[in-house]
Amino acid sequence: MAIVNATDQNFKQETGEGLVLADFWAPWCGPCKMIAPVLEELDAEMGDKVKVVKLDVDENQETAGNFGVMSIPTLLLFKDGQVVDQVVGFQPKEALVEFVNKHA
Repeated sequence: MAIVNATDQNFKQETGEGLVLADFWAPWCGPCKMIAPVLEELDAEMGDKVKVVKLDVDENQETAGNFGVMSIPTLLLFKDGQVVDQVVGFQPKEALVEFVNKHA
């Protein structure tokens, strides 16, 4: 699967089915830039288990506000449209694999 760039308009649809890891980020955020290649690796290795969605908080403030995102990167894990877990800040790939597998 490929990483999906979501918007306020399609976020609910993109996170509504199965296991979805949503990355709330911004282009100016250093830790967000650091985690981007980690998420690409995760998507390549676990794409059959989890869908990865990115949401630019500068361009999609409504959705970020709805989920109370105060710091970025914030990663929310959705299962069938419901938030089941979250983590804030840069995470190494091993930690993200464990984070996803906990709910798979």
